[in-house]
Amino acid sequence: MKLNRKQFLGPDSEFCRFEKAAVAVLPFPYEGGVSYGHGAGGAPQAILDASGYVEFYDEVLKAEPYRMGIVTLAAPAMPKTPAAVHQQMVRSTRALLEQNKFVVVLGGDHSISSGYFKALQERYSTLGCVQLDAHSDLRDSYEGSRFSHASVMARIREMTPHTLQLGIRAMCSEEADRIRREKMALCTMHSLRKKLCNWKIMLQNLPEHIFITVDVDAFDLSVISSTGTPEPGGFTWDEGLDILHTLFRTKTVVGFDVVELAFNRYDRNSPFNAAKLVYKMLGFKLEKEVSQGRISWPATPSGPLFSSQP
Repeated sequence: MKLNRKQFLGPDSEFCRFEKAAVAVLPFPYEGGVSYGHGAGGAPQAILDASGYVEFYDEVLKAEPYRMGIVTLAAPAMPKTPAAVHQQMVRSTRALLEQNKFVVVLGGDHSISSGYFKALQERYSTLGCVQLDAHSDLRDSYEGSRFSHASVMARIREMTPHTLQLGIRAMCSEEADRIRREKMALCTMHSLRKKLCNWKIMLQNLPEHIFITVDVDAFDLSVISSTGTPEPGGFTWDEGLDILHTLFRTKTVVGFDVVELAFNRYDRNSPFNAAKLVYKMLGFKLEKEVSQGRISWPATPSGPLFSSQP
């Protein structure tokens, strides 16, 4: 597999060798599913560029998670049709999963997430999905496309009933009707802040293996401002990390993506924060492996660490 010229974090070469790395970062610069602002296609490169300024040491975990080995692949070619893009994502992530890599996808718009979920479902027949997002993304189609970013959770719900949506603060009436009709596990930002829902109990009801999809518009605009479909009132940095940390501690996370950043040459904060978010989540994943006795601190690049089977 072809490696990216720009490696996530930019560590010494021994920590980004494909055969030794536990983690594979896959940039996927697609924005054919957007409906408002553009720039998602340039986001993966912006995140990689910014990641070179993220400190290796995690002051909370008191460790350097990069030592587990993180390799960054070259972005695959983007096909011309949404259905073909979906299949490209399935093939690309499947190939990395077959190499026992823990795969992190950098989007790109949110429509790409259903392809990664499908590849994971081939390995984990009972698989849940936790979505951090401002939007419920449950339209069956939007602007004539079933592969719109506004429809990604509708596509994932076709593959599993085990979903949990957190931080939602924008939906249409048809989506609200569906949520009530199907009794979906969903906590709006209002219900979270007012403590009107117990998302931790909802999480416990999910299968052991989960996929996490993070739309950066889940965060407040003070954290990440460059996103294609912004909404006010999102998670603060600490709120978002506390939730993510709980997800990793409670369940076995088998993959995640970070999507919907919009490249903006005048905004250095948003891609840096997205890069740090990815690194924090990888630290949470490694911490879980340590807690299960599969590896000890300090981590070293010694082959696949996260290849747990269902």
